[in-house]
Amino acid sequence: MQFNRARREILTFFGGVAVAWPLAAEGQVTPLPVVGILSSGSRGAFDPFIESYRRGMRQQGYFEGRNVTVISSWADGQYDKLEALAKELVQRRVRVIVASGGLISAKAAMRATSSIPILFVSGFDPVELGLVASLNRPGGNAMGASLVTTELLPKRLELLYSLGPRVRVAGILSNPKSVTGHLDEDDSKKAAEKKGYQLRIFEASTEREISTAFELAAQEQVSALMVTADPFFTTRRDQIVGLATCHKMPVIYPWREYVDAGGLMSYGAELTWGYHLIGQYTGRLLKGERPSDLPVEQPTSFRLLVNLDTANALDLDIENVAPNLISVADEVIEKEPGKKSPRQVATSPACRN
Repeated sequence: MQFNRARREILTFFGGVAVAWPLAAEGQVTPLPVVGILSSGSRGAFDPFIESYRRGMRQQGYFEGRNVTVISSWADGQYDKLEALAKELVQRRVRVIVASGGLISAKAAMRATSSIPILFVSGFDPVELGLVASLNRPGGNAMGASLVTTELLPKRLELLYSLGPRVRVAGILSNPKSVTGHLDEDDSKKAAEKKGYQLRIFEASTEREISTAFELAAQEQVSALMVTADPFFTTRRDQIVGLATCHKMPVIYPWREYVDAGGLMSYGAELTWGYHLIGQYTGRLLKGERPSDLPVEQPTSFRLLVNLDTANALDLDIENVAPNLISVADEVIEKEPGKKSPRQVATSPACRN
């Protein structure tokens, strides 16, 4: 009797353990991989690009909040914050760092870690600037997309002067705090000298300095402007487009987002393409692919966009003075019904202040 009772107790104990083990295993939650976004820009202005990034991840089977966690650090145009933000992401042991907002974000991330994969979207030659050893075999922990914006500066300048006799002296808006600001200025000067164009340099790194740059350009009788692909300018694109319209100044931009905001024209790659690519790369890295196996990709096409409503607001009869520009444009934009026109912006009280 005592033997049978003891035997039943032993069997009951081990049976309970057998049931408890699977339950305990089911209760364990594997933490989701964490991806960190390090951006020199601001959240609202970069939302379209980050959404393209998310679409790229989803194509690889990664959905934010379901099987991957994404945390974001925004410098809001204050580049000196990037170093500390990058170190915080490393301390949080993210699996991948997405360097959003140009070369300056990528450089800050690379100074913070040599082991965590860094994905960048750069407008400059990443080999020349030391991000990677080569495009096909990056060699280190950085990889991503190169959008070739610097190489397109001469073409943008040529497009600006194709607007006819109204464009006598052109200017370039660059950011002196940018890692590549001097490269933009040097390359633009060389292109202007080669074509015999007159060119003025205007620098800005704050919201107020952008306004001052337009005021100085008007005072110096600069008749058209070229905006560089600096991420701070991308963040402030609504302000820049508004000032261009207020000053009746034709401006060419690097990204279509400026034209969508009411800018006159843009020429370059699609910025959203680069973010979509690094979204896909994030998924591939999380699946275990090696960073050295992911080449730096470059766009295969560049697009010219022209906004006819903005041209009309600038009193620029672009269809007569530059008909070839319209014929070669990849997209010509006209006002949607109910949308505020650039001419309404130009006559608003803000332009008179």
